[in-house]
Amino acid sequence: MPSVTDLLAANLHEVFGNRDPGSRRAAIERTYTEDVVFTDPEGVSTGWDVLEDKARTLLDKVPANFEFTEDSRHYAGPHDGALAWAFGPEGEPAVRGIDIVTVRDGRIATLLTVFAA
Repeated sequence: MPSVTDLLAANLHEVFGNRDPGSRRAAIERTYTEDVVFTDPEGVSTGWDVLEDKARTLLDKVPANFEFTEDSRHYAGPHDGALAWAFGPEGEPAVRGIDIVTVRDGRIATLLTVFAA
């Protein structure tokens, strides 16, 4: 069973930073519960298809040199964790944020994304 730390990294790199639709979908199904609840500034969404659409839409909007990088250490308890990230060209992030997750049965059940002000 993956650790909270593993799931934080998978969320950032294998899902939201992954431009390959097939491997991204496989990562979504492996990383999140089927009823995952995702909250971001756009609202609250539920399910794998929504996450897939969010990741695809985000990556389709930005240049190919935009990438996610971990902007802090992983903070993890037995069922919760947080990871700060940066997104943009290497060394020149356009945006920073934090992902906060709750894990159930070895997969992310809730994902809250907030952006740096």
